[in-house]
Amino acid sequence: MTEHVVGKVDDLPVGTKRIVTVDGVEIGVFNVKGHFYALPNHCFHQGGPICEGNVGGTVMATEKNGWKVEWVQDGEVVVCPWHGMEFNITTGRCLARRRARLRQYRVKIVDGQIIVVV
Repeated sequence: MTEHVVGKVDDLPVGTKRIVTVDGVEIGVFNVKGHFYALPNHCFHQGGPICEGNVGGTVMATEKNGWKVEWVQDGEVVVCPWHGMEFNITTGRCLARRRARLRQYRVKIVDGQIIVVV
């Protein structure tokens, strides 16, 4: 495993993302509520550039809330721009296919630098 500095914490405010190339692989680095996550910029569905998609939330209805539709996971969901597959950035999980998930790269912060471990 190798560590790669991909930027400074101050250059990636909450709610933003940056796509970087590390060892020939495009990786999306996201700041979700002050925590950093890294995902491959490759949707498993048909290879779309997942990290280029919009970031927001999703709607959900559960028995717990009386089956009322609610906006949830705000700022935690990226939507593939090719076919609309939704993924939780913090877990890599596909919202439509619960067993499916994107690989996650470990991210650490050292002296104000964002480091992705590949």
